[in-house]
Amino acid sequence: MASSSVYAEALKRLDLAAEHTTAAPEIVEKLRHPKRTLEVSIPVRMDDGSLRVFTGFRCRHDDTRGPGKGGIRFHPDVSADEVRALAFWMTFKCATVGIPYGGGKGGIIVDPRRLSQTELERLSRGYVRALGDAIGPETDVPAPDVYTNAQIMAWMMDEYSTMHGAPCPAVITGKPVPLGGSLGRDDATGRGGYYILKELERVRGLKPGSSTVAIHGFGNAGQHFARLAAADGYRVVAAGDSRGAIHDPAGLDVEALTDHKESGKPVSDFKGTKITNDQLLELDVDVLVPAALENAITERNAPNIKARVSIELANGPTTAAGDEILAKSKCLVIPDILANAGGVTVSYFEWVQNKAGYYWKLEEVHTRLREIMSREFNAIYALKEAKGIPMRTATYTHALNRLGEAHGALGTRNLFAKKGS
Repeated sequence: MASSSVYAEALKRLDLAAEHTTAAPEIVEKLRHPKRTLEVSIPVRMDDGSLRVFTGFRCRHDDTRGPGKGGIRFHPDVSADEVRALAFWMTFKCATVGIPYGGGKGGIIVDPRRLSQTELERLSRGYVRALGDAIGPETDVPAPDVYTNAQIMAWMMDEYSTMHGAPCPAVITGKPVPLGGSLGRDDATGRGGYYILKELERVRGLKPGSSTVAIHGFGNAGQHFARLAAADGYRVVAAGDSRGAIHDPAGLDVEALTDHKESGKPVSDFKGTKITNDQLLELDVDVLVPAALENAITERNAPNIKARVSIELANGPTTAAGDEILAKSKCLVIPDILANAGGVTVSYFEWVQNKAGYYWKLEEVHTRLREIMSREFNAIYALKEAKGIPMRTATYTHALNRLGEAHGALGTRNLFAKKGS
């Protein structure tokens, strides 16, 4: 596998955690290999009458602790390698927060912004038909990801239900609330990161009213984190999207910026000083929130990161080389598999509610989410302090220990080796 592979980058985290884990070496080796990766062709009749064939993927990395779980992204740069890496991260993310899922991920090579709504619906339904029984409420449970949303999940759930002759809301999470979606799912990723921020006040001395925040990637997760942090008194001084960034040391009006962004305008057109996304990453702030795509922080710019804390709401925003540099600095990195686990945790809540046919109030969702995020953060931070290792390595070790217990319960060499061998 090439060194530039996203999956190869992901495995470097596993190798570091293996030095500190209680999991048997054979379990570590098993987790290096995805259980199943599918590539499918999806023919779609376009509005002009032509036929286009799109390529889609679905990977189930591991399902020892429960069904696969992970989003579906629609993006021109989707690849089998990226999907494998994202599924790997989901395995560890679910184990990090202790929910009974394994890791899965999917995607289609497409720019959905170039499709009409009817073409998008045909593509979404065609993807589910192409996957067949590779997904299911007890097998692999998809959710929204980059450029997918509740509407697309509704079409996919409906197609799966049609294929199986009965309503099946538990097959997909992130659905509209009237179709079995959970209250609190819309802001769950950003809210989970915000609950981590509140724990950091105790261990790192962050203070509402004085601490500053920069958001790299003002999408769904970044917007909700910014909204919660600003309402709490944090000063959000910078934000960016794929077209540029804006900086105001006095603090941005997050609600107005969100309305501006949702109207289709670039963040860089908002009131403030225009800067590049690279400049945003290197601002002197208390909290940096990488909330865009993978590999935003590398060995090239990591030496210039000045933030005291990085809360990774994106998946894989820091390369292994960049992470090594940050580990030697004073920047505490809260890794993606912990920082953005609020989304999958509330997806789990949605799945539980679908299977029970009983739905929770918003306050209950928030209370349960905060309990899990706070509990796991504190357990991992204690492990970090006890072993003197970076927060990311501690998080992977924490997850790997849980995965080791599950795999080990099925038997390892110690059980099967002949006596005296």
